[in-house]
Amino acid sequence: MTTQVGPVPSLIGWGASPDADLVYRRLVTFGRATAGELLRDLGMTRPRVTEALDKLAALGLAAGRRAPGRAGLVWVPRAAVGTHRAVPTRAPEPAPRPAVPEVVAHAVRLGEGLRHLRTREATRARLAELVAIARHEHLAMNPEARFDAAAAQPAVSMDRALLARGVDMRVLGVQPTTPDPMSHFGRTAGERRPAYREMPAVPMKLFVVDRKVALFPVTPSDVNRGYLEVTQPPVVSALVALFERHWATGRAVQENPMSRIDLDPREHLLVGLLAQGHTDVSAARELRVSTRTVSTIVRSLMDRLGVDNRFQLGVALGARHLVEPPPEPDGGRPSREGRPPEEP
Repeated sequence: MTTQVGPVPSLIGWGASPDADLVYRRLVTFGRATAGELLRDLGMTRPRVTEALDKLAALGLAAGRRAPGRAGLVWVPRAAVGTHRAVPTRAPEPAPRPAVPEVVAHAVRLGEGLRHLRTREATRARLAELVAIARHEHLAMNPEARFDAAAAQPAVSMDRALLARGVDMRVLGVQPTTPDPMSHFGRTAGERRPAYREMPAVPMKLFVVDRKVALFPVTPSDVNRGYLEVTQPPVVSALVALFERHWATGRAVQENPMSRIDLDPREHLLVGLLAQGHTDVSAARELRVSTRTVSTIVRSLMDRLGVDNRFQLGVALGARHLVEPPPEPDGGRPSREGRPPEEP
């Protein structure tokens, strides 16, 4: 096999598809491979790999051979120079612009294995293809404070498919998990969810599939300009390292062993009074206890629910539907006999 020395010329201008161009670069750079190996290395579907190989064979730039001990054909790249089918050093006429360019001009410094998915729709279609063949891991970073339905609804279905196959899913985001932000888009309370860590901010929108393919927006502030798809191993590894650094510092969502708690009557009354806008002083007067006792009860509730301040306490109690005080039998204020004894 002849190995290409130096940069691999683009095949787009001579009739090759972007997929065929990408497969050819893989063969020239890393050597012969079966269709299955190309599928795993490039994160492409089998029909796309097959079509790309057929195109390369028709152009005389790759040949399938039988190899002892290997299933299927082993594809070997043909030299890009020195044969009657060689790729010319100069196009006879201006090359037509491909629908999905293989290299984005301002990102050429990232090297080979970089494609521009020009619209959000193309990106969603490509991500769906990658999800369908993912085997081991799916990483995501979401900087959005709110999701739009067009993106979130397909994401719920993709999450289900990945988790059902046992794919390890980890997500970094800025949205709290209680209540689940995806509950508005079809995810139910009891179903499995990806491992999630929350941060004040994440550096970029990112998807990484099986540590082989990465997708991120061309312009972070405008995802409608499309995404970059990266398959170059050093670049993907750098993006995975970026994810791991932030994952290590993110706030893990942990199951609270006391997430299901029972409030005693006095705690119920105090929670209801505070929800109605009472201060510690006025709530203490209503309960006929000292202000110090009110503070002690509030601190105890915060510790039991694993929260750090009163705002978080209110959110946690509201999520458990414990904000309203229990109804009184006579529909009015508790009788003196029903109140806790006064404290000095």
